[in-house]
Order: sequence, then C-alpha cells, then structure tokens
Amino acid sequence: MSDELPDSLIPYDEIVQEALRAVVGRVLGQVETTGGDLPGAHHFYITFKTQAPGVSVPKHLTERFPDEMTIVLQNKFWDLKVEETLFRVSLTFNQVPAQLVIPFGAITAFVDPAVNFALQFQAQDEADEPEPHEEAENDATPPPAPPADGSNVVTVDFGKRK
Repeated sequence: MSDELPDSLIPYDEIVQEALRAVVGRVLGQVETTGGDLPGAHHFYITFKTQAPGVSVPKHLTERFPDEMTIVLQNKFWDLKVEETLFRVSLTFNQVPAQLVIPFGAITAFVDPAVNFALQFQAQDEADEPEPHEEAENDATPPPAPPADGSNVVTVDFGKRK
C-alpha cells in the first residue's frame, strides 16, 4: 500500500488563491467607499509583479523595479478605484504623481502591519490563463424536447452476464 496521495483533479490551490485575492479586493473596496480614508492605524503594503499581464506602471518605475514592487497605501494616495479583477490608485514617487493599475492576479503579498495581517500569493503567469480558443458555434435552435410519455427512458441492467 502506498502512502502517497493521488494528484487532485480539483485545483484547490487556485481556488484558495482566488478566494484570498477576493479578500484584498473587498478590503480595498471598503476603503474606496470611505473616500480613501483608512480606519484607525490600518495601512497596506501591496507587493506585485510589475511585468504581470494587465499591470500599468509608469516606465520610470518599471525600469527601477523590473520584476516586483511594493507600494504603501497609508497617507498619500488618491483616486482608489476597485474593479472586479484589478484596482487603480494614484501615488507619488519622489514627489512625482503616478497612476498604477494592478490586477489582483499580479499581487504577491498584502500586509496590514497595524493588525499583523499578511497574505502571500503565487503570481499568476500568462501560462495560468486559459488557452485562447474559438467561440463555440452552437446551433441556433434548441434540441427538441423529450417526449412526455416516458418513451425516452432507457433501462440498464448491471446484473451478471449470461
């Protein structure tokens, strides 16, 4: 008997990562509804992959942070807009304002040091995205409805072979 567990056909890791990223979206969404005011001593460190699909960061920042970057949402940020798959925020870097667009899939860490809360993520690569495919060309008319008299029922006998 083997002690090895079989590979799961259910992508639990992906499901959990997606659920935890939804936590980040919900927290940022609550901050957005308060006009960007963080309650109490809360503040966030958000680390993300600067080259991830959908990330929009000024060129001077991607040159300085070619792989990963951490931003702080505390006192000086504005225009926070949270969407289903990403958020937008404006910050200053060396007193130069910049707007960033960060998909939740690009985030590798979310930390709120005020309450010792931290989440770590695996960045989603383009390889994690579903393969592009052609649109399904389904028939325009639906299949006919089954007869109501039960004549479409098939009986299967799983008994012994004769």
